[in-house]
Amino acid sequence: MSDGVNRFLGDTPGRTVVKLLVVSLIVGFVMTVFGIYPIDILEGVRHFILELWYRGFAALGRVGDYLLLGATIVIPVFIVLRLMSYRR
Repeated sequence: MSDGVNRFLGDTPGRTVVKLLVVSLIVGFVMTVFGIYPIDILEGVRHFILELWYRGFAALGRVGDYLLLGATIVIPVFIVLRLMSYRR
């Protein structure tokens, strides 16, 4: 059991806790220096996902516009070509 825990953590539990505390202290200090807070990160991720969602549907709307615009030329030309080949 202990060997499995050590293998999972990469070291003994005590050393792993100390490493995590030191890294957390350093990351917390750097985040404070730059004025970054966890809620800002969560809001940034939320904003990114919402923008991706809205822009994705806007892109689909543009594709629909392109489709309709192209269809106004392609469909009549297709019909004329089919009628011309049908008479032969």
